[in-house]
Amino acid sequence: MPLLTLDLPHIPKVASGKVREIFDLGEHLLLVATDRISAFDCVMPNGIPHKGAVLNTLSSFWFSRFDFVENHVISTDPADFPQALQPHAALLAGRSMIVRKAKPLPVECVVRGYLAGSGWKEYQASQSICGIPLPDGLRQAEQLPEPLFTPSTKAESGHDENIGWDECRRLLGDKVANEVRTLSLRIYEEGRAYAADRGIIVADTKFEFGILDGRVILIDECLTPDSSRFWPADQYQLGISPPSFDKQFVRDYLETLTWDKTPPAPPLPDDVIARTSEKYLEAYAQITGSPLPGIAA
Repeated sequence: MPLLTLDLPHIPKVASGKVREIFDLGEHLLLVATDRISAFDCVMPNGIPHKGAVLNTLSSFWFSRFDFVENHVISTDPADFPQALQPHAALLAGRSMIVRKAKPLPVECVVRGYLAGSGWKEYQASQSICGIPLPDGLRQAEQLPEPLFTPSTKAESGHDENIGWDECRRLLGDKVANEVRTLSLRIYEEGRAYAADRGIIVADTKFEFGILDGRVILIDECLTPDSSRFWPADQYQLGISPPSFDKQFVRDYLETLTWDKTPPAPPLPDDVIARTSEKYLEAYAQITGSPLPGIAA
């Protein structure tokens, strides 16, 4: 059964996001990725089997790969977790990590490598993305001349708001703003190259950073189907929005309804749930070269 919510006796829960439950362990935090899925900023009543494990395990894969940037992970192995969590080890396995407490920066670090989504809409209207001028004549899904760093504010609910570089510098200070921009672009470039060798185009992504003892560290998740736009390279073509390894089936189904995109969200049919789960698992296996632990090849 998909995990939709989680409470741990005697372990204080400090936050419950669209996907993750966050528990306070004192010096550290426990992050648990549920199987919740959201679309149009609404959490669906159904979960997607294995989704939380894909997000957690794929993030761990990338965190360990990028040794040039410090991250918040202490352990993803329940055997290493505190004694108070051991009764829940089976439930937490694969979908949880203990992390260091960092102060999250008030900016999401978005990197765009291709002309897609809201960037494509803005380009059609103004020949720019987030105010950054682009050459004319670009087509939908076309690779940009170079990846763009387009930060946004973090919204507690609703849509994040794009901000310009000057506002990013004002919010973070010049030193931190330049550091997260440099790191974001490098992580994206290295991640994109790695995924490309495995048949996946990373069209865009977003990262979150925090401050720990005065240092910038990478937090939250990294290059997952929830934080990134993954396209199968063998189905990529210019001029259309390529299929993606994420919520495409959910969004496509919801667009056929008369639902006004405000809560409560409608239930999802079994076939939409199954196909979405398959896409998350496929993305994991294609990037890492192995099926998700516990899933037969």
